[in-house]
Amino acid sequence: MSTTKKIAGAALAAALGVTTLSACGGDAKDKPAGASDAPKSKTVTLVSHDSFNVTESVLKEFEQQSGYTVKVLKSGDAGAALNQEILTKGSPRGDVFFGVDNTLLSRALDNGIFTPYEAKGLAEVKPEYVLDKEHRVTPIDSGDICVNYDKVYFADKKIAPPQTLDDLTKPEYKNLLVVENAATSSPGLGFMLASVGKYGEEGWKDYWSKLKANGVEVVDGWEQAYNERFSGSAGGKKAKGDRPLVVSYASSPPVEVLYGEPQPAEAPTGVATGTCFRQIEFAGLLKGAKNEEGGKALVDFLISKKFQEDMPLQMFVNPVTKDAALPELFTKHGVVVEKPENVTPETIAKNREQWVKAWTALVVK
Repeated sequence: MSTTKKIAGAALAAALGVTTLSACGGDAKDKPAGASDAPKSKTVTLVSHDSFNVTESVLKEFEQQSGYTVKVLKSGDAGAALNQEILTKGSPRGDVFFGVDNTLLSRALDNGIFTPYEAKGLAEVKPEYVLDKEHRVTPIDSGDICVNYDKVYFADKKIAPPQTLDDLTKPEYKNLLVVENAATSSPGLGFMLASVGKYGEEGWKDYWSKLKANGVEVVDGWEQAYNERFSGSAGGKKAKGDRPLVVSYASSPPVEVLYGEPQPAEAPTGVATGTCFRQIEFAGLLKGAKNEEGGKALVDFLISKKFQEDMPLQMFVNPVTKDAALPELFTKHGVVVEKPENVTPETIAKNREQWVKAWTALVVK
């Protein structure tokens, strides 16, 4: 997802030392039957935020079948990466951009950086994720920004963990929540938008006044909130974090299990499913792409069953296609958010700046 410290990329990078990805295509003799006419020795470049990752064998299979060599150009967080593409509009740094989400979508579309392309396999994408009917972008993954809680803390205190946004304003949760700054962090912005979706234009600021009165702590980004201040994460325990509530992702508990040492039988963290905002990430063919045909093939690959089923344990996001199966780790330790809060991309585009300014003046200053 588009975040300064997306949990997927952060956890994976920490575990594997991933900083960049550039794969080379196989030799012609390795190509399967029927692929001999595919373009050879051509590079297709994917511009992305830092959290993009894919299993090497999955990418190599695409390269062998298509004849393209894939280069991934990682460009910081999603907002920074998008800004660079807007500045280089018409002369893009790559062929496909991955990582613009529904909080930034209208900005990308309004700046005209994409060429419309209806991807092969789009019929398999769940229709609720197709937000651009002109197909300038293609949905690739989704994830839910939610409050996570430290199970041990609440069990020891014999307090039920919060489940809704309203719960977070109650006295029993005073001085327990840490959130990211909505002006500097994608999860922080998403959580602010959850309050807008829940309480509307007339009520969201009053809600944040209550949170502030209840001792909410604000930090710059996800890394600090989750891995330093949150008492339930492996990093937070080492840092002696004392906040048992944090804004993170619904996919955070499976990460704690996967990278636990030793691996626990049960996730040490839980998700307050009534506090969530759904992010959807998209990819688009960049206008002026040097390798437009390769870009189209790459977008097709990103919604293929092979890539969609690889994503959950690489980027800790959910597939958007109907036929993609989730790994057991997700189904066992993750949660399904049935009714996340929602704000349309058009509404976000129209109000984002003034909402963030209002939030900053109310909560930070």
